[in-house]
Amino acid sequence: MGNRLSKIYTKTGDDGTTGLGDGARVPKDSARVAAYGTVDELNSAIGVVLAQADFEQNIPAPVRETLTQIQHDLFDLGGELCIPGMAMIHDADIERLETTLDGFNADLPMLKEFILPGGGMAAACCHVARTVCRRAEREVVTLTRSETVRPEAVRYLNRLSDLLFVLARVLARASGHGEVLWQHERRKKPKA
Repeated sequence: MGNRLSKIYTKTGDDGTTGLGDGARVPKDSARVAAYGTVDELNSAIGVVLAQADFEQNIPAPVRETLTQIQHDLFDLGGELCIPGMAMIHDADIERLETTLDGFNADLPMLKEFILPGGGMAAACCHVARTVCRRAEREVVTLTRSETVRPEAVRYLNRLSDLLFVLARVLARASGHGEVLWQHERRKKPKA
């Protein structure tokens, strides 16, 4: 196991730099730090989904297990992004997301319209996590333009955003709120 945190503040970042997992110092606003920082934010957003679902007492056990596994994966992904050259997310992790997504989606009615983010607090929080996931994906893609990043990182986040969309739908139904469909026809064309 790595070093344990015994002292929370080190003052080494007071100059606007931070240490990567390999010991290198980089600016706190570097593309790499932005990428793994957004992955950390995503992990926190998923924690909010779990906490809200606990509060509502309506989270299906498979959803809880899935989100908890994802939190572990995101910690691994953050580590991979923090330590250049590290490989912690693999094809098997992406395949697990795909299988899980297919399983949850099989029980949902087919969408014929877009849905609005909502459907109860846990579902709304899951939609927020989905949008943070998309931002994390964009940040990692930005990083790939200047540094080497394994393609599994981008693929994992791409699949995860899709899974979070499906889980938001599952949570909306579990809460009893249901989904709110986008009413694109609400804007009537002006008469000529």
